Amino acid sequence: MTGGMNGEVRVIVYCRAPEQGTAPVEAAFRSINEDLAGVPGLLRSELLGSTLDGEDRTLAVLSHWKDTASFNAWEQGAAHRAQTSPLRRYQDRESGSRHYGIYEVLSSFAPGRP
Repeated sequence: MTGGMNGEVRVIVYCRAPEQGTAPVEAAFRSINEDLAGVPGLLRSELLGSTLDGEDRTLAVLSHWKDTASFNAWEQGAAHRAQTSPLRRYQDRESGSRHYGIYEVLSSFAPGRP
């Protein structure tokens, strides 16, 4: 599958779990996704945990969007800030780099699929 200006978009938000572990972040993620059900253009959302040594509190939220226009419409909408507020306190803003990324799918591969 190839993309372009109308291709699917992935949004990554980098998070850091508190000292007590990932459970509060997982609860916030579930809460947010209950509110996001039915948002036009949102295809899927995943909470990822790093498996690298020493990064057991490093997490990322990966959301899959139909296209940039769908993501932008939601992000600029009135509900966006309230819907994402449970996770905001866990965003990793300490590393010195951006705590999020927005990427358009330029190409993809799925083994065994045409």
